[in-house]
Amino acid sequence: MKPVLELTGLRIERGRTKILRGVDWHITPGEHWVILGANGSGKTSLLKALTGFLSPTAGEFTLLGQRYGASDWRALRLKIGVVTSAFTASIPPAEVALDTIISGKFAQLDLWHRVTHTDRTAALRQLRLVGLARLADREWSCLSQGERQRVLIARALMARPRLLILDEPCAGLDPVARENFLRFIDRLARRRTHAAALVLVTHHVEEIMPVFTHALLLRAGRVVATGPRAAVLTSANLSATFGARLRLAGSGCRYRLSSPGN
Repeated sequence: MKPVLELTGLRIERGRTKILRGVDWHITPGEHWVILGANGSGKTSLLKALTGFLSPTAGEFTLLGQRYGASDWRALRLKIGVVTSAFTASIPPAEVALDTIISGKFAQLDLWHRVTHTDRTAALRQLRLVGLARLADREWSCLSQGERQRVLIARALMARPRLLILDEPCAGLDPVARENFLRFIDRLARRRTHAAALVLVTHHVEEIMPVFTHALLLRAGRVVATGPRAAVLTSANLSATFGARLRLAGSGCRYRLSSPGN
């Protein structure tokens, strides 16, 4: 099977600043990935490169067999769904959840495109998928943080993406809401009708649910380790990733990280 995503020697430099330093990474169908790294490790720049908002200095990457620079990335970008709190400020407070979801079909924020009955039916289907059908007419300003994250996932799924990126989706959630949201992500990824490969970007190993199969660790723009989760998530690799002595506890179900002696 063709890789969903393939990066080879990806470098991003701006002036004298080296942001990404030769990143190799590939995602094949059926894999779900976690990207871990401290602030400044290059996670955000990597996501911007994948979505065409930050041009690489060198290297190659392909999405669904289409090479960046040789394809219309504006059209191809619709195959990448992104869930990030950065969208929040661009969504009108009075926009209802159903319209926010429909906007994902057109890669818009603040929906202005002509909406059809078919669009509304599809959006309601996505709302049911994320368990929020009752909130179709709820305004954005009246949604909780957890509800907003689910609406943004439904929005991303409107374009039938092959890759769904969750950029620190638990930021701002209280412990109970975070756990409920993570369990929802785990269920979503296990649905046979859900064809997208998931990529979770986070600082916290506690957020890695059992459904995630692979991990990519970044430090200062370099890959520390990449591959199957069990091989990559070790105390030694995480210590190198975060620049501190750390001990990883747990196994296939859930993880926690601590400093020796604490």
